[in-house]
Amino acid sequence: MSLAEWPHRVSPGAADAPVLLMLHGTGGDETQMGGLAELLDPRAATLSPRGRVSEYGANRWFARLAEGVFDVDDVEARADELAGFLGEALTENALDGRPVIAVGFSNGANMALAVGMRHPELVSGVIAFSGMYPFGDREYDGSLTGLDVAVLGGHDDPMAPRTSVLKLVEQLQRRGATVRHAERPGGHGLTEADAAAARDWLAAKLPA
Repeated sequence: MSLAEWPHRVSPGAADAPVLLMLHGTGGDETQMGGLAELLDPRAATLSPRGRVSEYGANRWFARLAEGVFDVDDVEARADELAGFLGEALTENALDGRPVIAVGFSNGANMALAVGMRHPELVSGVIAFSGMYPFGDREYDGSLTGLDVAVLGGHDDPMAPRTSVLKLVEQLQRRGATVRHAERPGGHGLTEADAAAARDWLAAKLPA
């Protein structure tokens, strides 16, 4: 698939700033995450693609079998597809060589995690808002050393159950990733506190 066939937005940002791969939640599109990207790092380049799965007309990143039950084969296939898009988009827009941070909310967070865990050669960091372990019962080997992940969400999130979030953290750490896990009271969503925590995490990760 060519880049022209995949709806997306690109902003080049400053040459010494990272690239933020911004992944919307269910029902969003490539316009949804611009304000969040500006808050996280106004100097960053952004790549904002649109999820290519439709669930009753709502854009998503991968199929699910039921609420909270992912089609893991599709998760893997779509993560690989998005990694291909990312590689082409970085080259096409002269963004090669800059650190890439995958940022997602809800369904987008799960896809950001899937891309980071399957393609750590492309992604140096992940910010997952209200995300969970994206691979169901499957576990993986292979080093994630060098991958930094911020897992941010509510303690009582019914759409990203705490058991799955804790499995995510354990799997990341077991494979060598550096994880910042921050819980807040409440459930599913993206709060000002979540965004501030992500901004601070990103600022600490990037060189001064």
